Amino acid sequence: MSQKLLAVAFLLSAYTVSARQMTVTNSCSYTVWPAIFTGGTDKPSQPTGCVPWEAAAGSTTSFTVPDDWVSGRIWGRTDCDFTKPDVSSCSTGSCNGGLLCAAVGGTGIPPVTVAEWTLGANGQPDNYDVSLVDGFNIPMSVVPTAGCPTAACTADLNTNCKPPGARRLQGPGGIVGCKSACAASVDNTPADSPNCCTGSHNVPATCPPSGVQYYSYFKQPCPDSYAYAYDESSGTALWTCAANLAADYTVTFCPPS
Repeated sequence: MSQKLLAVAFLLSAYTVSARQMTVTNSCSYTVWPAIFTGGTDKPSQPTGCVPWEAAAGSTTSFTVPDDWVSGRIWGRTDCDFTKPDVSSCSTGSCNGGLLCAAVGGTGIPPVTVAEWTLGANGQPDNYDVSLVDGFNIPMSVVPTAGCPTAACTADLNTNCKPPGARRLQGPGGIVGCKSACAASVDNTPADSPNCCTGSHNVPATCPPSGVQYYSYFKQPCPDSYAYAYDESSGTALWTCAANLAADYTVTFCPPS
């Protein structure tokens, strides 16, 4: 083999080693428009949401993300019409940018269930979770390879979302989203809120789960999810997987309960 071919083979091998595979499966009975946001400079191979990534019921899509993927997010958008203004193009999960979420400020508008990652670097493990901090729209799970734990919220939290009306998001088929107490600003003090862990409540010691309204509504049916900003104390919110295992991840919308 020539030196040139050896160099090409080395580069391809290096790319394979430095990338992780993400698989997104829609097990819902309805179409979901997945979206991606990344906080780092290295981007996934899948755009942040564009045709043909309209995930019909039962469909699966795989793509790669970099080994140093930072602040990565995947979520599902529902009831979308991308001829509308970007922030109202979907009943839930809309992002600035419309069909293609903006690279800056392009995260899903609450309420939305979010899968999150910061993949290991410099000896640190992968960190991942399913977050309900901004509320809920679709059941979701994150299943890694390598025998690492599953993060999930498999319950449908829209059905019984009956606390203050501001928390319920009405859609074409009924309730399509359930805001957290923070996202709904139910205490009307967003700058100094025990629900948002802001102001005088901005450290774990001053923002315990007991002070977060409706914490148990989210956490009890979805114990393996992130239910508020400092939920690490539950031991079942933030999950880790050793970086040297180079785990791949499967995200499923509407996984089996």
